Amino acid sequence: MSLCHFATDLHGRTDRYRKLWDAAAAERPAGLFLGGDLLPHRLAAGGDFVAEVLADGCRCLRAHLGAAYPAVFLIPGNDDPAAELPALAAGEDEGLWIQAHGRRLAWGDRLVLGYACIPPSPFLLKDWERYDVSRFVDPGCVPPDEGRLTVAREERELRLATIAAELAELAGGADLAQAICLFHCPPYGCDLDRAGLDGRMVDHAPLDVHIGSIAIRRFLEARRPLLSLHGHVHEAARLTGVWRETIGVTVACNGAHDGPELALVRFDPDAPAAAERVLL
Repeated sequence: MSLCHFATDLHGRTDRYRKLWDAAAAERPAGLFLGGDLLPHRLAAGGDFVAEVLADGCRCLRAHLGAAYPAVFLIPGNDDPAAELPALAAGEDEGLWIQAHGRRLAWGDRLVLGYACIPPSPFLLKDWERYDVSRFVDPGCVPPDEGRLTVAREERELRLATIAAELAELAGGADLAQAICLFHCPPYGCDLDRAGLDGRMVDHAPLDVHIGSIAIRRFLEARRPLLSLHGHVHEAARLTGVWRETIGVTVACNGAHDGPELALVRFDPDAPAAAERVLL
């Protein structure tokens, strides 16, 4: 039985990070999972947030815990510029964390799969956006090949890449029965992806209140991982009263929160259905 922590969508809030480090120092989790949208909004705060806040906080935690320092897995989110990947790689080189996006990683007898991307959204930063299962784009959303990138991608990739294809490549033929998926976007059509879009329309077309990924939903149902950790939709838990549900056999959690507190999910990989979520 091993305690793990999950937090997501901290958006550069240093008070939330302080609470996260304090909780980890006090509770000594075996694993710490960070689910994307970690940096200030468009890095509006200036400076080098990864080095000055994220890395420094991990260094202090490691100095405090020593050999009990947790395995830290993190992914970017759709609000985190891909231009920050070199800074995240530097933190990984220092042994502070593992940048898990697009990787299938061994952790003891488990696998950890990381994936940062979301389907097309109204936002203009497209580093971490892909078409979902086809080139369909919801009303009011901007296609991935019509937005802004901080790291260049090939035009063909922008037009043709899908979340469905990338997840299939990520998982390969691996047995995921004991796997933990760290996916920024929640699965489509459940309580975890419920957005506050009730009654809103674009060009006379009603907006879907579910903004998760169909590809992720199908992936969870078909590949049946043990646990999937999500964020992205901050208001979902407030609107539905639900932050954890079961998709097929997979326990899925949304750790995002639209209040001022840090939402911390505590879970044991041996008993994911008993996970709890606290506001600190």
